[in-house]
Amino acid sequence: MLFLYNLVISIAGFFLKIIALFNAKIKLFTEGRKNVFAILEEKIKPSDKTIWFHSASLGEYEQGLPVIEKVKEKYPSHKIIVTFFSPSGYEVRKNNTVADVTIYLPLDTKKNAKKFLKLTHPELAFFIKYEFWLNYLKELETSKTPTYLISGIFRDNQMFFKWYGGFYRKALKAFTYFFVQNESSKQKIENIGFHNVIVSGDTRFDRVNAILERDNRLDFIENFKNNSPTIVIGSSWPKDEALLAEYINQAPEDVKFIIAPHNIKTDQINSLRSQISKSTVLFSEKKDLDLSRFNVFIIDTIGLLTKIYSYGTIAYVGGGFGNPGIHNILEPATFGIPIVIGPNYSNFAEATQLVALEGCMVISNSNELKQTLDRLLTDTTFLKEKSQICKAYIQDNKGATNTIMNIVS
Repeated sequence: MLFLYNLVISIAGFFLKIIALFNAKIKLFTEGRKNVFAILEEKIKPSDKTIWFHSASLGEYEQGLPVIEKVKEKYPSHKIIVTFFSPSGYEVRKNNTVADVTIYLPLDTKKNAKKFLKLTHPELAFFIKYEFWLNYLKELETSKTPTYLISGIFRDNQMFFKWYGGFYRKALKAFTYFFVQNESSKQKIENIGFHNVIVSGDTRFDRVNAILERDNRLDFIENFKNNSPTIVIGSSWPKDEALLAEYINQAPEDVKFIIAPHNIKTDQINSLRSQISKSTVLFSEKKDLDLSRFNVFIIDTIGLLTKIYSYGTIAYVGGGFGNPGIHNILEPATFGIPIVIGPNYSNFAEATQLVALEGCMVISNSNELKQTLDRLLTDTTFLKEKSQICKAYIQDNKGATNTIMNIVS
Protein backbone atom coordinates (compact mmCIF):
# COMPACT_ATOMS: atom_id res chain seq x y z
CA MET A 1 0.00 0.00 0.00
CA LEU A 2 2.86 2.37 0.74
CA PHE A 3 4.19 1.62 -2.74
CA LEU A 4 0.84 2.66 -4.22
CA TYR A 5 0.81 5.79 -2.05
CA ASN A 6 4.24 6.82 -3.34
CA LEU A 7 3.17 6.06 -6.90
CA VAL A 8 0.09 8.27 -6.57
CA ILE A 9 2.18 11.12 -5.12
CA SER A 10 4.64 10.90 -8.01
CA ILE A 11 1.89 10.81 -10.63
CA ALA A 12 0.13 13.75 -8.96
CA GLY A 13 3.35 15.75 -9.03
CA PHE A 14 3.69 15.14 -12.77
CA PHE A 15 0.12 16.16 -13.61
CA LEU A 16 0.23 19.21 -11.36
CA LYS A 17 3.05 20.59 -13.48
CA ILE A 18 0.84 20.25 -16.56
CA ILE A 19 -2.22 21.75 -14.87
CA ALA A 20 -0.05 24.65 -13.69
CA LEU A 21 0.22 25.80 -17.30
CA PHE A 22 -3.48 26.66 -17.22
CA ASN A 23 -4.26 27.34 -13.54
CA ALA A 24 -2.77 30.28 -11.63
CA LYS A 25 -3.21 28.73 -8.18
CA ILE A 26 -1.61 25.43 -9.19
CA LYS A 27 1.21 27.39 -10.79
CA LEU A 28 1.91 29.00 -7.42
CA PHE A 29 1.78 25.52 -5.89
CA THR A 30 4.41 24.11 -8.27
CA GLU A 31 6.61 27.18 -8.79
CA GLY A 32 6.78 27.85 -5.06
CA ARG A 33 8.29 24.43 -4.42
CA LYS A 34 11.13 24.72 -6.92
CA ASN A 35 13.56 26.56 -4.64
CA VAL A 36 12.60 25.13 -1.25
CA PHE A 37 15.78 23.15 -0.72
CA ALA A 38 17.99 26.02 -1.90
CA ILE A 39 16.25 28.33 0.60
CA LEU A 40 16.77 25.82 3.40
CA GLU A 41 20.46 25.38 2.54
CA GLU A 42 20.85 29.17 2.65
CA LYS A 43 18.92 29.84 5.87
CA ILE A 44 19.48 26.73 8.00
CA LYS A 45 22.99 25.76 9.03
CA PRO A 46 23.88 22.26 10.24
CA SER A 47 24.68 23.76 13.65
CA ASP A 48 21.28 25.49 14.00
CA LYS A 49 18.68 24.23 16.41
CA THR A 50 15.28 24.14 14.73
CA ILE A 51 11.61 23.43 15.37
CA TRP A 52 9.21 22.65 12.53
CA PHE A 53 5.50 23.52 12.24
CA HIS A 54 3.38 22.34 9.33
CA SER A 55 -0.02 23.74 8.40
CA ALA A 56 -2.16 22.87 5.42
CA SER A 57 -3.34 26.41 4.76
CA LEU A 58 -4.11 29.77 6.33
CA GLY A 59 -6.75 28.56 8.77
CA GLU A 60 -4.47 25.93 10.24
CA TYR A 61 -1.61 28.42 10.52
CA GLU A 62 -3.82 30.84 12.46
CA GLN A 63 -4.97 27.91 14.60
CA GLY A 64 -1.41 26.93 15.43
CA LEU A 65 -0.08 30.45 15.90
CA PRO A 66 -0.59 30.58 19.70
CA VAL A 67 1.56 27.46 20.04
CA ILE A 68 4.16 28.75 17.60
CA GLU A 69 4.47 31.94 19.64
CA LYS A 70 4.75 30.08 22.95
CA VAL A 71 7.33 27.65 21.55
CA LYS A 72 9.33 30.59 20.24
CA GLU A 73 9.30 32.08 23.76
CA LYS A 74 10.32 28.78 25.34
CA TYR A 75 13.09 28.09 22.80
CA PRO A 76 14.47 31.53 21.87
CA SER A 77 17.72 30.11 20.46
CA HIS A 78 15.93 27.81 18.01
CA LYS A 79 14.97 28.72 14.47
CA ILE A 80 11.27 28.27 13.71
CA ILE A 81 10.42 26.68 10.36
CA VAL A 82 6.84 26.99 9.09
CA THR A 83 5.66 25.04 6.06
CA PHE A 84 2.45 25.29 4.05
CA PHE A 85 0.84 22.88 1.65
CA SER A 86 -1.56 25.35 0.01
CA PRO A 87 -0.81 28.62 -1.81
CA SER A 88 -3.78 30.23 -0.05
CA GLY A 89 -1.86 29.90 3.20
CA TYR A 90 1.68 30.52 2.03
CA GLU A 91 0.95 33.54 -0.16
CA VAL A 92 -0.86 35.33 2.67
CA ARG A 93 1.60 34.51 5.47
CA LYS A 94 4.95 34.12 3.68
CA ASN A 95 6.19 37.35 5.29
CA ASN A 96 5.11 36.54 8.84
CA THR A 97 7.49 37.60 11.61
CA VAL A 98 7.11 34.65 13.97
CA ALA A 99 9.01 32.16 11.78
CA ASP A 100 12.64 32.31 10.71
CA VAL A 101 11.86 30.36 7.54
CA THR A 102 8.46 30.09 5.82
CA ILE A 103 8.25 27.81 2.80
CA TYR A 104 6.10 25.36 0.91
CA LEU A 105 6.32 21.74 2.02
CA PRO A 106 7.80 19.67 -0.82
CA LEU A 107 5.55 16.88 -2.08
CA ASP A 108 5.62 13.81 0.13
CA THR A 109 8.03 11.56 -1.75
CA LYS A 110 10.66 9.45 0.03
CA LYS A 111 13.44 11.53 -1.51
CA ASN A 112 11.88 14.86 -0.57
CA ALA A 113 11.11 13.79 2.99
CA LYS A 114 14.66 12.57 3.59
CA LYS A 115 16.24 15.69 2.10
CA PHE A 116 13.87 18.09 3.87
CA LEU A 117 14.48 16.55 7.30
CA LYS A 118 18.22 16.30 6.71
CA LEU A 119 18.37 20.03 5.94
CA THR A 120 16.01 21.12 8.72
CA HIS A 121 16.95 18.49 11.38
CA PRO A 122 14.14 19.64 13.73
CA GLU A 123 14.30 18.88 17.44
CA LEU A 124 10.50 19.07 17.61
CA ALA A 125 7.85 18.76 14.89
CA PHE A 126 4.23 19.91 14.98
CA PHE A 127 1.40 19.13 12.60
CA ILE A 128 -1.62 21.42 12.97
CA LYS A 129 -5.09 19.84 12.95
CA TYR A 130 -4.49 17.34 10.15
CA GLU A 131 -2.40 16.46 7.07
CA PHE A 132 -0.67 13.17 7.67
CA TRP A 133 2.13 12.85 5.13
CA LEU A 134 3.36 9.27 5.37
CA ASN A 135 6.96 9.66 4.21
CA TYR A 136 7.58 12.67 6.44
CA LEU A 137 6.07 10.84 9.40
CA LYS A 138 8.17 7.75 8.68
CA GLU A 139 11.36 9.81 8.63
CA LEU A 140 10.39 11.59 11.85
CA GLU A 141 9.77 8.24 13.52
CA THR A 142 13.08 6.85 12.25
CA SER A 143 14.97 9.86 13.60
CA LYS A 144 13.04 9.64 16.91
CA THR A 145 12.02 13.29 16.59
CA PRO A 146 9.32 14.24 19.14
CA THR A 147 6.27 14.88 16.95
CA TYR A 148 2.93 16.38 18.00
CA LEU A 149 -0.50 16.82 16.46
CA ILE A 150 -2.16 19.96 17.83
CA SER A 151 -5.88 20.81 17.68
CA GLY A 152 -6.44 17.47 16.01
CA ILE A 153 -9.82 16.29 14.76
CA PHE A 154 -10.56 12.67 13.90
CA ARG A 155 -13.67 11.57 12.00
CA ASP A 156 -15.06 8.17 10.97
CA ASN A 157 -14.50 8.81 7.26
CA GLN A 158 -10.72 9.12 7.64
CA MET A 159 -8.45 6.41 6.30
CA PHE A 160 -7.23 5.39 9.79
CA PHE A 161 -10.63 3.93 10.62
CA LYS A 162 -11.15 1.90 7.44
CA TRP A 163 -10.38 -1.82 7.20
CA TYR A 164 -7.85 -1.06 4.47
CA GLY A 165 -6.16 1.78 6.36
CA GLY A 166 -3.49 -0.23 8.18
CA PHE A 167 -0.58 1.57 6.52
CA TYR A 168 -2.08 4.92 7.59
CA ARG A 169 -2.58 3.70 11.15
CA LYS A 170 1.05 2.59 11.20
CA ALA A 171 2.13 6.14 10.30
CA LEU A 172 0.48 7.49 13.45
CA LYS A 173 3.19 5.77 15.50
CA ALA A 174 5.38 8.76 14.69
CA PHE A 175 3.40 10.97 17.06
CA THR A 176 4.61 11.48 20.60
CA TYR A 177 1.27 13.01 21.59
CA PHE A 178 -2.04 13.73 19.94
CA PHE A 179 -3.60 16.94 21.30
CA VAL A 180 -7.19 16.72 20.09
CA GLN A 181 -10.13 19.10 20.19
CA ASN A 182 -12.82 16.85 21.66
CA GLU A 183 -13.66 13.62 23.43
CA SER A 184 -15.01 12.04 20.25
CA SER A 185 -11.60 12.35 18.56
CA LYS A 186 -9.91 10.93 21.65
CA GLN A 187 -12.16 7.88 21.65
CA LYS A 188 -11.65 7.25 17.95
CA ILE A 189 -7.88 7.30 18.19
CA GLU A 190 -7.90 5.18 21.33
CA ASN A 191 -10.10 2.59 19.60
CA ILE A 192 -7.31 1.91 17.10
CA GLY A 193 -4.69 1.44 19.81
CA PHE A 194 -3.26 4.89 20.55
CA HIS A 195 -3.46 6.10 24.14
CA ASN A 196 -0.95 8.96 23.97
CA VAL A 197 -3.86 11.33 23.40
CA ILE A 198 -5.08 14.34 25.39
CA VAL A 199 -8.20 16.45 24.93
CA SER A 200 -6.61 19.91 24.95
CA GLY A 201 -9.34 21.79 23.07
CA ASP A 202 -8.94 24.09 20.12
CA THR A 203 -6.06 26.58 20.08
CA ARG A 204 -8.13 28.90 17.88
CA PHE A 205 -9.91 30.08 21.02
CA ASP A 206 -6.57 31.26 22.41
CA ARG A 207 -5.83 32.90 19.09
CA VAL A 208 -9.05 34.88 18.94
CA ASN A 209 -8.99 35.71 22.65
CA ALA A 210 -5.58 37.33 22.15
CA ILE A 211 -7.24 39.70 19.66
CA LEU A 212 -8.82 41.51 22.61
CA GLU A 213 -5.37 42.49 23.89
CA ARG A 214 -4.32 44.37 20.77
CA ASP A 215 -5.28 47.77 19.41
CA ASN A 216 -8.35 47.19 17.22
CA ARG A 217 -9.09 50.83 16.46
CA LEU A 218 -9.76 51.93 12.89
CA ASP A 219 -10.41 55.67 12.64
CA PHE A 220 -12.20 55.44 9.31
CA ILE A 221 -14.62 52.82 10.69
CA GLU A 222 -15.33 55.04 13.69
CA ASN A 223 -16.09 57.90 11.33
CA PHE A 224 -18.41 55.76 9.25
CA LYS A 225 -20.20 54.19 12.23
CA ASN A 226 -20.77 57.54 13.92
CA ASN A 227 -22.31 55.82 16.98
CA SER A 228 -25.00 54.12 14.87
CA PRO A 229 -26.11 50.47 15.23
CA THR A 230 -23.86 48.60 12.81
CA ILE A 231 -24.21 45.20 11.15
CA VAL A 232 -20.87 43.77 10.03
CA ILE A 233 -21.14 41.29 7.16
CA GLY A 234 -17.98 39.19 6.95
CA SER A 235 -16.76 36.86 4.20
CA SER A 236 -20.01 37.08 2.24
CA TRP A 237 -20.72 35.16 -0.96
CA PRO A 238 -23.23 36.10 -3.69
CA LYS A 239 -26.01 33.96 -2.18
CA ASP A 240 -25.54 35.72 1.16
CA GLU A 241 -25.38 39.11 -0.52
CA ALA A 242 -28.62 38.66 -2.45
CA LEU A 243 -30.55 38.22 0.81
CA LEU A 244 -28.61 40.91 2.62
CA ALA A 245 -29.02 43.50 -0.14
CA GLU A 246 -32.79 43.03 0.06
CA TYR A 247 -32.67 43.64 3.80
CA ILE A 248 -30.29 46.59 3.56
CA ASN A 249 -32.52 48.37 1.05
CA GLN A 250 -35.47 48.42 3.44
CA ALA A 251 -33.58 48.74 6.75
CA PRO A 252 -34.04 51.77 9.05
CA GLU A 253 -31.96 54.77 8.02
CA ASP A 254 -30.06 54.85 11.33
CA VAL A 255 -28.59 51.35 10.79
CA LYS A 256 -25.17 51.15 9.16
CA PHE A 257 -23.75 48.17 7.23
CA ILE A 258 -20.13 47.16 6.68
CA ILE A 259 -19.60 44.43 4.09
CA ALA A 260 -16.28 42.59 3.73
CA PRO A 261 -16.92 40.17 0.85
CA HIS A 262 -15.01 36.91 0.44
CA ASN A 263 -14.32 37.80 -3.18
CA ILE A 264 -12.98 41.32 -3.74
CA LYS A 265 -12.56 41.12 -7.50
CA THR A 266 -13.81 44.25 -9.23
CA ASP A 267 -16.69 42.58 -11.08
CA GLN A 268 -17.93 40.95 -7.87
CA ILE A 269 -17.75 44.23 -5.95
CA ASN A 270 -19.59 46.04 -8.73
CA SER A 271 -22.28 43.36 -8.75
CA LEU A 272 -22.76 43.69 -5.00
CA ARG A 273 -22.89 47.47 -5.15
CA SER A 274 -25.46 47.43 -7.95
CA GLN A 275 -27.88 45.50 -5.73
CA ILE A 276 -27.84 48.14 -2.99
CA SER A 277 -29.99 51.26 -3.31
CA LYS A 278 -28.67 53.06 -0.23
CA SER A 279 -25.65 55.36 -0.23
CA THR A 280 -22.57 53.17 -0.55
CA VAL A 281 -18.84 53.79 -0.41
CA LEU A 282 -15.89 51.51 -1.10
CA PHE A 283 -12.75 51.32 1.00
CA SER A 284 -10.72 52.09 -2.12
CA GLU A 285 -12.52 55.42 -2.61
CA LYS A 286 -12.78 56.61 1.00
CA LYS A 287 -10.00 59.22 0.85
CA ASP A 288 -11.17 62.76 1.66
CA LEU A 289 -14.82 61.64 2.00
CA ASP A 290 -17.07 62.22 4.98
CA LEU A 291 -17.81 58.57 5.64
CA SER A 292 -20.52 59.33 8.19
CA ARG A 293 -22.79 60.37 5.29
CA PHE A 294 -22.97 56.82 3.92
CA ASN A 295 -25.16 53.90 4.96
CA VAL A 296 -23.08 51.06 3.49
CA PHE A 297 -19.30 50.60 3.53
CA ILE A 298 -17.89 47.87 1.25
CA ILE A 299 -14.37 46.77 2.19
CA ASP A 300 -12.71 45.92 -1.13
CA THR A 301 -9.41 44.93 0.46
CA ILE A 302 -8.22 42.16 2.80
CA GLY A 303 -6.81 42.03 6.32
CA LEU A 304 -9.22 44.37 8.12
CA LEU A 305 -12.22 42.18 8.98
CA THR A 306 -11.08 41.09 12.44
CA LYS A 307 -10.70 44.68 13.64
CA ILE A 308 -13.92 45.70 11.93
CA TYR A 309 -15.85 43.10 13.93
CA SER A 310 -14.99 45.07 17.08
CA TYR A 311 -17.33 47.83 15.83
CA GLY A 312 -20.27 45.56 15.16
CA THR A 313 -23.62 45.50 16.91
CA ILE A 314 -24.45 42.29 15.02
CA ALA A 315 -22.32 40.08 12.77
CA TYR A 316 -23.46 38.14 9.73
CA VAL A 317 -20.83 35.56 8.74
CA GLY A 318 -21.04 34.36 5.16
CA GLY A 319 -20.59 31.02 3.44
CA GLY A 320 -23.57 29.27 4.99
CA PHE A 321 -25.38 28.93 1.67
CA GLY A 322 -22.46 27.18 -0.02
CA ASN A 323 -20.01 24.32 0.31
CA PRO A 324 -18.12 23.58 2.53
CA GLY A 325 -19.98 26.17 4.61
CA ILE A 326 -19.57 29.16 6.87
CA HIS A 327 -16.42 31.13 7.53
CA ASN A 328 -14.85 32.00 10.88
CA ILE A 329 -17.42 32.79 13.58
CA LEU A 330 -14.94 32.87 16.46
CA GLU A 331 -13.61 36.33 15.65
CA PRO A 332 -16.96 38.13 16.02
CA ALA A 333 -17.82 35.91 19.00
CA THR A 334 -14.72 37.03 20.88
CA PHE A 335 -16.00 40.63 20.75
CA GLY A 336 -19.31 39.50 22.21
CA ILE A 337 -21.35 40.09 19.06
CA PRO A 338 -24.48 38.05 18.22
CA ILE A 339 -23.89 36.07 15.03
CA VAL A 340 -26.24 35.23 12.16
CA ILE A 341 -25.34 32.53 9.62
CA GLY A 342 -26.78 30.51 6.75
CA PRO A 343 -27.92 26.88 7.07
CA ASN A 344 -24.73 25.04 6.05
CA TYR A 345 -22.71 24.89 9.27
CA SER A 346 -22.85 21.27 10.47
CA ASN A 347 -19.22 20.53 9.52
CA PHE A 348 -17.97 23.20 11.92
CA ALA A 349 -17.89 22.19 15.58
CA GLU A 350 -17.74 25.73 16.93
CA ALA A 351 -20.79 26.76 14.90
CA THR A 352 -22.76 23.70 15.96
CA GLN A 353 -21.93 24.40 19.60
CA LEU A 354 -22.72 28.11 19.44
CA VAL A 355 -26.00 27.45 17.64
CA ALA A 356 -26.93 24.97 20.38
CA LEU A 357 -26.11 27.64 22.97
CA GLU A 358 -28.32 30.07 21.00
CA GLY A 359 -25.63 32.71 20.62
CA CYS A 360 -25.50 32.02 16.88
CA MET A 361 -28.75 32.21 14.89
CA VAL A 362 -29.41 30.34 11.65
CA ILE A 363 -31.48 31.73 8.77
CA SER A 364 -32.56 30.02 5.55
CA ASN A 365 -34.37 32.75 3.65
CA SER A 366 -35.03 36.49 3.47
CA ASN A 367 -38.00 36.39 5.85
CA GLU A 368 -35.96 34.65 8.57
CA LEU A 369 -33.10 37.08 8.02
CA LYS A 370 -35.44 40.07 8.44
CA GLN A 371 -37.10 38.67 11.55
CA THR A 372 -33.77 37.85 13.19
CA LEU A 373 -32.01 41.13 12.43
CA ASP A 374 -35.07 43.24 13.27
CA ARG A 375 -35.40 41.59 16.67
CA LEU A 376 -31.70 42.01 17.46
CA LEU A 377 -31.90 45.69 16.51
CA THR A 378 -35.06 46.46 18.50
CA ASP A 379 -34.94 44.13 21.53
CA THR A 380 -31.99 45.26 23.65
CA THR A 381 -32.48 42.47 26.20
CA PHE A 382 -32.40 39.84 23.45
CA LEU A 383 -29.30 41.46 21.90
CA LYS A 384 -27.47 41.56 25.25
CA GLU A 385 -28.35 37.93 26.02
CA LYS A 386 -26.94 36.70 22.69
CA SER A 387 -23.84 38.89 23.11
CA GLN A 388 -23.08 37.43 26.52
CA ILE A 389 -23.48 33.86 25.23
CA CYS A 390 -20.94 34.47 22.46
CA LYS A 391 -18.39 36.13 24.74
CA ALA A 392 -18.72 33.42 27.42
CA TYR A 393 -18.29 30.72 24.78
CA ILE A 394 -14.84 32.03 23.88
CA GLN A 395 -13.77 32.50 27.49
CA ASP A 396 -14.97 29.03 28.52
CA ASN A 397 -13.00 27.30 25.77
CA LYS A 398 -9.62 29.03 25.89
CA GLY A 399 -6.56 27.37 27.42
CA ALA A 400 -5.57 24.71 24.87
CA THR A 401 -2.18 26.30 24.31
CA ASN A 402 -1.23 26.06 27.99
CA THR A 403 -2.31 22.40 28.08
CA ILE A 404 -0.04 21.66 25.14
CA MET A 405 2.92 23.63 26.46
CA ASN A 406 2.75 21.91 29.86
CA ILE A 407 3.57 18.63 28.11
CA VAL A 408 5.81 19.58 25.19
CA SER A 409 9.39 19.03 26.33
